[in-house]
Parts: sequence; structure tokens; C-alpha cells
Amino acid sequence: MLTGARVRTLDPDRPSAHAVAVKDGRIVAVGDDADVSDWRGARTEVVDLSGATLTPGLVDGHSHPYLGVLTAAGLDLSGCDDLEALRAALAAAARAAGPGDWVLAHGLDHNVFAGRPVHHDLIDPALGGVPAFIRLYDGHSGLASGPALAAAGVDGPRRFEQRAQVVCDAAGRPTGHLVEFAAMSLMDPVLPRESAAVRRERLLALLRAMAATGLTGAHVMDLQEPDVLGLLAGIEADGELPMRLRIAPWCMPGTDGEGLDHLIEAQRSHGRRWRVGGVKFFMDGTVEGGTAWLEHADCHGQGTEAFWPDPAAYTRAVHRLARAGVRTVTHAIGDAAVRHVLDTVELLTDPHQRALHRIEHIETVPDAQLPRFARLGVAASMQPTHLAYTRADHRDEWSRRLGGERADRAWRCRDLRDAGATLVLGSDWPIAHYDPREVLATARLRRLPGRPQVEPVAAGQALTGLMALEGYTSHSARAVGEQDVAGRIAPGFRADLTAFAVDPVTAPADELGSAPVVLTMTGGTIAHRV
Repeated sequence: MLTGARVRTLDPDRPSAHAVAVKDGRIVAVGDDADVSDWRGARTEVVDLSGATLTPGLVDGHSHPYLGVLTAAGLDLSGCDDLEALRAALAAAARAAGPGDWVLAHGLDHNVFAGRPVHHDLIDPALGGVPAFIRLYDGHSGLASGPALAAAGVDGPRRFEQRAQVVCDAAGRPTGHLVEFAAMSLMDPVLPRESAAVRRERLLALLRAMAATGLTGAHVMDLQEPDVLGLLAGIEADGELPMRLRIAPWCMPGTDGEGLDHLIEAQRSHGRRWRVGGVKFFMDGTVEGGTAWLEHADCHGQGTEAFWPDPAAYTRAVHRLARAGVRTVTHAIGDAAVRHVLDTVELLTDPHQRALHRIEHIETVPDAQLPRFARLGVAASMQPTHLAYTRADHRDEWSRRLGGERADRAWRCRDLRDAGATLVLGSDWPIAHYDPREVLATARLRRLPGRPQVEPVAAGQALTGLMALEGYTSHSARAVGEQDVAGRIAPGFRADLTAFAVDPVTAPADELGSAPVVLTMTGGTIAHRV
């Protein structure tokens, strides 16, 4: 029994309460202390929340816990603001490296290069011959040092089945800038790799840390490597996952009918707190990498091609999955990519098949596309903390590439909500931090919390506190068809609950960003408590 709380149920039939009773992983009673007292027995644990605000359990709508464990290793470069800071950080790491070691790093902001072409010549002197591979913050590009390129045998351009590029200079020599997954994967055979046991421990530690921030679940957009599901099954054989994971394996260009059948069959895979649920597509890449699919080219003449070289093949794949009742999520950042996904869904005539789809990121979209989300039943999934890589005055790489008109349409969260769309919020960890308090606050502030000196980006797109909370609860559940079991505090619903020291709806957003999480409960089990 959870008592002494301000309960925000998000249940329209009973929006507020003060106590909740939980039995066998489900909510059995909601109301005042007297309403739940009949459920109290000799072995009942009573938790006094002492005025904390209890909400439905927070679910990150877009996260990469397994890929994050693999890629967010080594040096965190997110604090580097310019080339001097980058070189200093790399030089320190190179001095600490032992014989045969690599410098691995992640989180590098494109703005560090201040408009210069990304090139290993900018970092090689600082590394003193130590091979290095740096993942840029967008997760869709990397920078390999000269020795790293040599170790991988990358000495010129390559052809790929999907949109990807080994960027080369005028003489055909690689610059070290590897754009999109197929190009970055050229480094995989030579990069250091941790053992399965180490990956398992790091993943479990990450999930526990996520639960401590109030997360009870995540929609996982990870590539389904062969050992992922076995790793999760192994963790559950020894205990419980601290949060629920709903996994959408990737469908990449070139996937044939047999591959689609395999993805359909994979939907049967599940454990106690994890399941395969959906399929992830990419319709484009990123604005900063020049691979977002735009209606008109960016300032470098790039961005006019889809990630799927044949966009019609994407449409056929989505339709085949929809006919099998499989939900899809599609990465679409540019306006042309968003339009094509909506066009693909509109071609479906069965309303039940239409309701199975959602679009991830939606960084820039024109007015005409906004009402189509609600009309077609396509959920919008967005990550407000990605705004940290842009500037209100457009003096950043993302904005410069798009130009002022499209940059003014940055992350239109409020417009989508006002247009009636289901709006799921998340972090896209490790692209941004997984802490939902930071995302909830940024959705309201249009800047990161604790930085009042930063001008908000497109301030008119700010969400209310209630809208932001719904993005992590009721709208998150609705987007995956779980609105009858999750996203609200009501009898019969899962006992996935989060308690804040402050009210996440009414507390000042800057305060919410660092407010304590008092309790996290997943499936009736306390995963975190202060």
C-alpha cells in the first residue's frame, strides 16, 4: 500500500487520489486511505510517501540501452565546446593509453568543428599515433583517426546498399568522416570489444540507474544482435529486470521477404519484463550529417535522398508488416522523410492497420503535415533534449544547414499536440541523457533545465507540465496499444509507478530537472527508493 501521496492518476474517471493498493503486480484499489484499507493484511507492506507526487510509471519512448552500452564507451566528449578542448581531451586519453590500446570516444557535438569539414587531420597530432574512433553525438556518424583507418583497411570510397558514405577528399583519400551505420561498421572488426559478461553487467547497471531516475520502462530501438535476447533471458533467469523493455529490431534496406517473415516471427519472443514489439525503420539520417531527407537540399546541396535507395521498397515492407499486425516505428527527421512515412500509412485502407505506426524524431515539418498525424492515427515520438544541440539564433550546424525557414520549424511538439496527435516523449539515449526529469523539464522550457541564461529554441512549442507527463505515460502507452493496461493509475492496470518529491506538472521546470525521485515501482516491485 502506497499512502500519504498526491496521486496524479491520469484517469479521467478519478484524476486524483491519496493512496494506492498493489497486489501481484497490479493496482487493485485507488482512492483515500479508507478506500484501500480493506486490502491491508498481516503481511502488507505500507509505504508512506509523505506528500510525494505519485504518477503512472515513466516510460522512455525512444532509447538504445544495449547499443548505448556498446557505443557510449570510453571518453565522453559531450563537454567539448571547441577544437582546442577536443584536442586536449584526446591528448590526455592518448597519454594514458597502454601499448596496443585505442582511444574510444562518443558524444562529440558537430558544432565543435565550427563549419570546418570533419577530418582526421584535425585530431591526429593530438593523438600521437594512437588509433582513435569517435562517435559524433547524432549516432549516425563517426571520425576515425589516420591510424584507425589504416588498421581497418579503409583507403578509399566504398559502395553500400543503404545510404552511407566514406567521405573522401578530392584525391580520393578518406577524411576519416564515416557517415551512417554501414560506413561506421567498417571499423567493427578492429575496435576493442568487451566480453559478453562485461556487457551484461554494464547493461544491468544501466537499467538500475535508469530506474533510479523514475523510469519503469523503455521502448527500445536497438538492432537485435543475436545475443541481445539471450542476454535479457539470462538476466531474468537470475532475477528481475528493473524496468520493462519493448524492443523493435531494425529492418534495413535490402531486407527480402524471408527477412520480413523473420521479423514477424520475432514478435513472439518475450520474457517476464521484455518483449519484441514492433520493427524499426530508417527513412533518413541526420541534418548535421547531410543525410536527412529534405524536400529541398540543405545549404551544402545535400539531403535530397532517402535512406532507402528505393522508397517504394520501404512502403512495401511496412505494408507487409502491417498486414501481419506488426507495429512499425520509423526514424524520419527531414520533411520529405516525414511526408513519405505518412503517405505510406495513408495508402493502407484498413483503419486497424493504419493505427500500428509511429514516426520518430520529426525535427522539421511544415504546417500541411501536422493534421495528418491525428487523421491517420500515426503517433509522433520526439526527444526535446535534442534541442541542446541547436541555438535560438540559428548559429549552429543544424540550423545553418536547414536555413532559417526550416529551422523555425524545430521540434514542433506543441503544434502536434494541438493538432490532436499522440505525442510520445523520450531521450534517444545515448544521444541525450536518459534522465526523464531533464526531458520533462526541457519539453516545458525549450532549453535544458538549470540554464536560464540560454535562450529557448522556438519557445512557442513548449508543452504544459501535464502534456509533458502524458508524453511519458498515457501517450506512451497509447502509442504501443497498451492504453488498457498502462499509462494510468487505475484498478487492473500494471503497478508501474513513479513518485517525485515535487509535482512534475506544477513545479517550476528548472526545479523538476533535479528534483529527487522518491520511489520507482515496476510490476509491484520497488526498483528504487530513497
